[in-house]
Amino acid sequence: MSTHLFIRPALLGIGLLSMIGCAANLTADNQDSAVAVQTATSQATIYYNGNIITMEGDKPQLAQALVTQNGKIAYVGSLKHAQDNYKNAATVDLQHQTLLPGFIDPHSHFGLVSNTIGQVDLSAPPIGKIDNIDKMLQALKAYKKDNNIADGEWIFGWGYDETQLTEDRHPTKEEIDSVLSNNPVYLQHTSGHMGVANSSALAAMNITADSQSPEGGNIARVKGSNEPNGLLQETAMYPLMYQLLKTLEPKQGQFFDQTQDYYAKYGVTTAQDGSTTRDAIQFFQKQADNGKLKIDLVSLAGVSDLDENLADKDFKWQTYQNGFKVQGTKIIADGSPQGKTAYFTQPYLTPVPDCESDCRGLPSISQEKMNEMFVKAYKNDNQLFIHNNGDAATDMILKAHEYAVKQTGQATDKDRRIVPIHTQFARPDQLAAFKKYNMVPSFFTNHAYFWGDVHIKNLGEKRANSLSPLATVDKMGIPYTNHSDDTVTPVDPLFSVWTAVNRTSRTGQVIGADERITPYQALKAITSNAAYQYFEEDTKGTLAPGKLADLVILDKNPLTIKPADIRNIEVVKTIKEGNTIYQRPVQ
Repeated sequence: MSTHLFIRPALLGIGLLSMIGCAANLTADNQDSAVAVQTATSQATIYYNGNIITMEGDKPQLAQALVTQNGKIAYVGSLKHAQDNYKNAATVDLQHQTLLPGFIDPHSHFGLVSNTIGQVDLSAPPIGKIDNIDKMLQALKAYKKDNNIADGEWIFGWGYDETQLTEDRHPTKEEIDSVLSNNPVYLQHTSGHMGVANSSALAAMNITADSQSPEGGNIARVKGSNEPNGLLQETAMYPLMYQLLKTLEPKQGQFFDQTQDYYAKYGVTTAQDGSTTRDAIQFFQKQADNGKLKIDLVSLAGVSDLDENLADKDFKWQTYQNGFKVQGTKIIADGSPQGKTAYFTQPYLTPVPDCESDCRGLPSISQEKMNEMFVKAYKNDNQLFIHNNGDAATDMILKAHEYAVKQTGQATDKDRRIVPIHTQFARPDQLAAFKKYNMVPSFFTNHAYFWGDVHIKNLGEKRANSLSPLATVDKMGIPYTNHSDDTVTPVDPLFSVWTAVNRTSRTGQVIGADERITPYQALKAITSNAAYQYFEEDTKGTLAPGKLADLVILDKNPLTIKPADIRNIEVVKTIKEGNTIYQRPVQ
């Protein structure tokens, strides 16, 4: 795997397809009438001599030329027509490279990605270097020394993965204490659904042997006692996450540009912050109003703020303000399948911490509370995005939808575009319900690579192979997207294309061969379908006149390169509304 795929923000400085035949000429003929009149006030730019893939329709279509002007696409079609009608245009010779619509991030956590810059990177290969607990401890020790962190100050780490550690377990509070006894420490699991705190951090949060696990969470214990061992799962970790955000808040502005550069490096022109507090929304809007956004940023407001957000007359939904908008509301229904907190109807096949029998994970919210949230959202036309991994959590979503429809008297198939996020192990009957209810599932095929082998062990081959069933939903005519969930896996959309097409695990095993899709289908999940998910199909997602000039140029063509090599494709240039926001260094 090319190492360039997995560079985190902290490491950043701020011939035509034979399979398509004459598609280029068809595109030119069909769109000649869409030529916009060139004005003297803004120079047009003609892109030509490359694989210009429009992403329109169910089959690939190519054009000979694309013209941008005033931040929008002015024309897509024949090169001659572009040259005849834009005589004073600048020209960009693509030199047989590939031009696509800018990638749209269906789901990640922009704010958490930014916060990783102020934390210790504990990721396992190929993202990082931590493959055993001793290396983790030495990294923590070195971080304190290298950053001159005084005793008593908080230290945070992120990205550790116990399934990739030699010990095959979480670190304990005592192990962290052995190298950082004088600092409160919290280490966030790669899933984002749990973490380990040392003794000082537990004390700071008043988590003791007398503490009860909160609803939807678990305080793991030292075996044979009530003493916390440091592992905090789901809602039990929330106090530590609030502390993390509070500690790193003063550095948000410092990290903001670096985070945008990280997304732009991978061709992303629209990013998402997958769960945003009111304070963070105000911060993002301030950055936008000060002209600091290079890309568009879509926020999902936290469901705990739903009442306040709906009551706030100045709060705007689904409306860009200087490149930032709050699209809808995020609900968390369950946890992580690799962390064994995802909520299933059938039990895990391997031991689950603090569970003796029938260990099926746990919901993060009660059915009653979810029902109530759906009703409020439906009454206010508020788009919902619901984190769900296990099929029992997906059942909760469908029940909440049916309850809210009944309570509000609305049509069950109204165009709400409710987005079940991850929905990795949805059953066939649940997929049929997505279609019936006009839901737009956002899948997560990167799991096939990073944890496919783990899922086979924990869930069995049948469930593991049903992971993110893109081929099935495509045949059913369900619009779907595919995401990275960064910080869980790197945001790189082309890697997500690779995992959707190949579904190869770390050990080279194919996870669900029948659910592999074509490169074109995988590209739709991060372009046209992703624009649809955000109600932005009229302005983004395809190369068509009148849409924003959000573009990405690749060094190779994903449709013609060997499927196994898609992960090695590099972004040459990222363009947002006609302006270059990333240029690959000269090699």
